[in-house]
Amino acid sequence: MSLEVRSLKKTYGDFSVSLDLSVDAGETLALVGASGSGKTTALNLIAGLAEPEAGSVIIDGEDITGLPAYKRNISVVFQELALFPHLDVGGNIAYGLFIRGVTRKERRRIIEETLEIVRLPGYASRRIDTLSGGERQRVAIARSLASSPRALLLDEPFSSLDAPLRKSLRREFLEIRSHSKAPCIFVTHDREEAVMLGDRVALMSCGRIIESGPGRESAACAKDGRCGAVLRRGSGTALQDCG
Repeated sequence: MSLEVRSLKKTYGDFSVSLDLSVDAGETLALVGASGSGKTTALNLIAGLAEPEAGSVIIDGEDITGLPAYKRNISVVFQELALFPHLDVGGNIAYGLFIRGVTRKERRRIIEETLEIVRLPGYASRRIDTLSGGERQRVAIARSLASSPRALLLDEPFSSLDAPLRKSLRREFLEIRSHSKAPCIFVTHDREEAVMLGDRVALMSCGRIIESGPGRESAACAKDGRCGAVLRRGSGTALQDCG
């Protein structure tokens, strides 16, 4: 399973995104950049939540650019999580499966399996409003894995949590990630998070990826001053000059 993005373009007023990237099966690309650099737009274009003006999204050699979001089988974990408060944990995890017509018996099996993966066994009947922040994050990740997605996109999922919990969830995410071979893009502002979670780290600035390099083994983008600044500042934002 692999994800390839070729010359994908989108313009909003004076700002434009132009994206070229590839992510191999089982690989996590950590996408780093200042607020407004185009990271979320990039994810939306890949997921089919925004319509590109040009370019293509290809998974396993299949061009899916013309498919609506619900037919792409790409899972997205948003910063706000978007969990349904009127559904219990199991209902949230299985929502996409229900829409796809998966049988109740199979949904139950998948719910139990994914809850085991995210270390929340027995939580299927819990209400969302009774969960801690970390537990909600795990439920959102479980939901993203439940459909066996062709690609996994995460948009700063840990940014609203306190530092100790973020560190704990990073370690857990690496273990959870090992259960899926889907190519993954993880958007973050945090240097430690990018280097820890990304097999590769890419810097996005002014709507374009300007540098990339290895993640867990070394600090990426060492040749580019802007990228080095982003990684050194950790959760801080980098100045952009898009003129």
